[in-house]
Amino acid sequence: KAVGDESFKVYQPCAGDELHPPDKSYIPYDEMGMLNVDEEVTNDTVAWWRMACGRTMGLLKGMLVEYDSSTLAPLGLIVGADELIGKRITVLDSGLEDNCLLPDEELEPAEMTGFECGGTGAGRFREQAVIMWDPKTKITTVVQPNEDGSYWRKIVRNKMVRMKEVRRLQAANQFARQLQEMDDLEEDPIVLSSWGPYV
Repeated sequence: KAVGDESFKVYQPCAGDELHPPDKSYIPYDEMGMLNVDEEVTNDTVAWWRMACGRTMGLLKGMLVEYDSSTLAPLGLIVGADELIGKRITVLDSGLEDNCLLPDEELEPAEMTGFECGGTGAGRFREQAVIMWDPKTKITTVVQPNEDGSYWRKIVRNKMVRMKEVRRLQAANQFARQLQEMDDLEEDPIVLSSWGPYV
């Protein structure tokens, strides 16, 4: 073994096959369509999951990273360890039924029809929010994707993407209220967005 080989050893998820299940670090969704990392993130936390859109992400050395969906090789950093350690990760649906309206063709291009929708019945177009929350400060942060749907960082966001970001924030706000057992008379919880370290 060459000197220094251990420095380049990086965990890579194993999806399994028809005869073998995914490795033990894979996290499935529950019956409500939610996914929770059942621990505060540390340098030793190892977990991975697939988004409804087909993207794959996971936790490695205290970082949230995106993996190539076919090879499961790391693509890039989503959230750095300095921002993520000590927090928890939840993935939940953010598509709201009252936003599933046909667009006014004078205001919005026809090709956007249907892209306002989400929910568990939307298949690969199901809209989801990746939420990072801090049990100590009670701050909830939405990890927003890039315009092309990827999560490792690069692109300027257009109007449709910004509207989806708002809905993810609304879903995170409701999640934070339930988590903190807040009633409707209390002020809104602290909910932030994260686009990673490269924006």
